[in-house]
This record gives sequence, C-alpha cells and structure tokens, in this order.
Amino acid sequence: MEVVVIGAGGHGRVVLDILLCSGQHRVVGILDADPALAGTHLYGIEVLGPVNLLSRLRQQRVRGAVVAIGDNRVRRKYRAEIDAAGLDAINAIHPAASISPRAVLGRNIVVCAGAIVCTDATIGDSVILNTGCRVDHECVIGDGAHIAPGAVLAGRVQIGPDAFIGLGSKVIQCRSVGTGAVVGAGAVVIRDVPDGVRVVGVPARPMV
Repeated sequence: MEVVVIGAGGHGRVVLDILLCSGQHRVVGILDADPALAGTHLYGIEVLGPVNLLSRLRQQRVRGAVVAIGDNRVRRKYRAEIDAAGLDAINAIHPAASISPRAVLGRNIVVCAGAIVCTDATIGDSVILNTGCRVDHECVIGDGAHIAPGAVLAGRVQIGPDAFIGLGSKVIQCRSVGTGAVVGAGAVVIRDVPDGVRVVGVPARPMV
C-alpha cells in the first residue's frame, strides 16, 4: 500500500525508519505543518507539504497514513483528519518488536524496536509504544497514550487516554493512570494516578 507519514520531526524520523525497516508499505511522502520543510527530503522521501493535502493524495492513489507526532492530542487530531480524507490509519510496527498474537491492537499506533506487548493486552488507537518499553499481560492502554522508552507496565495496568508514561518509569500490577495524567521519568507508581495529575519520584507522588 502507498502511504504517507504525518510529521517530519524527531518522532517522524523514528516512524519513517520503522516503515522502511518493515517493508510492509511503500512510503511516498511526508506531510508537515512547517512550510519551510516542503520540498526537503528525509531518508530519500520528500516532504510534500501540510496535512490538508491528504484528500488530494487520496485521489492520487495514496491509501494510508500514520501520524508521527509525539504530542498526544495533536496525534489524535490528525488521526481524525486521516479518517475524514478516506484513508486507512496504518500501524508502524518495528520488526524487532515482540507482540503477542493474543494482544489487541488499535489503528495509527507506533511500536518501536525492542517493545514487548504480552498476551491479552489491549492497545488503543494512536498509541505510541516507544523503544524498549514493556506492556505485560492484560494491560489496557487508552487512545492517544504514550509509553516512553524503557517504561514498564506490570500485569493488568490500565492507562487512560492521552496519558504519558515517562522514560524508564514503572507501574506495578493492577494500578491505573488516569486520562491525561503524566508519570515522570524514573517514577515508580504504586498507587492509582487520577486524571490529569502529574506524579514523580519513588514511590510516585503528585507534583507540588
């Protein structure tokens, strides 16, 4: 399938690399809101222009797109634009990731090298599972969440939509992290984190 990547920043490089490594789709262009990037190239792929080109690209036989932007809410917004343009929201899954065949995956997700998704985990739409993170059995990750590099979720953890689980952090079994909550780098979550709360430290506590 001919596809485009939305986002030419650092995360865009990661997603484009994943697609080129996997060989599952043919990347024919990149879209980005920065007009200064139009006409430039990333790994030989041209930045075609802004996201509002999606409908025109659909007429030119492009059939799929994936959002390569780290900001959770922006990523979900552009996913809606993919749908509105009549394109398929594809997944970018690195061949060096390990995903149980009994895991349930949404659409427009990015799974980076070394990520592990265990049995009966449920991954929502527009989720990022970044480099080397671990999602254990029966975890549920809500739409738009980002699990940062090296983060570890024990069994039956629930992560709310748009939450961010920071670099190298850990969430013990059966705990929940609420919608839009943020777990700081290296934190260890041993209690539920309410919606919109930022926690840091070992054990993790709300920021004051």
